[in-house]
Amino acid sequence: MSPITHFLASWVGFERFQASQRDKALVVIAGIIPDLDGLGIVVDFATRVLGLPETDYYQSFHRMYGHGLPGAILIAAAAGMFGIRRFWVAIWAFISVHLHLLCDVIGARGTTAEDIWGIYYFAPFTTAYELSWSGQWPLVGWQNTTISIILLSILMIRATASGYSPVGLLSQRADIAFVETLRDRKKQLLSVFDQNK
Repeated sequence: MSPITHFLASWVGFERFQASQRDKALVVIAGIIPDLDGLGIVVDFATRVLGLPETDYYQSFHRMYGHGLPGAILIAAAAGMFGIRRFWVAIWAFISVHLHLLCDVIGARGTTAEDIWGIYYFAPFTTAYELSWSGQWPLVGWQNTTISIILLSILMIRATASGYSPVGLLSQRADIAFVETLRDRKKQLLSVFDQNK
């Protein structure tokens, strides 16, 4: 799934179990960070554009370092070190990484039915054990888009009720404005429904 969907899934799934903004951020970042092993795509693109000898870092390294048990342990340990409730942040970060892995096994297929992306759960130590699903959805399929829309809707409903959103991870002022905008839109929708009764 896309990094945006991973972000939404981690926020909707786990933010309410965290005691502080810092812990929320760490657990949500843990749900995205496995995709750092895919940054080789930038180098691959640059070598092609610049006419340099082609590289294949994305295919070679994506899902090799961040998408397995060793990566999950490392990410969880790092998150725990920076958390306020360290033990619980590490546990939730570990779970957040595994949600990322599950999402990728379910919905990260390429353009053809045979282009299934598996997860080597014990990589980089061994690629002997691959987790894959023959029914894997296309990365750009309607299923992933629908999941993203549902997660975004849940996020906005919760933000309206709780008074905070993931925007607060970047700026408290922007978060207040975002939540107020959501609440204003909700009032407008409710007034339209009331008028139509």
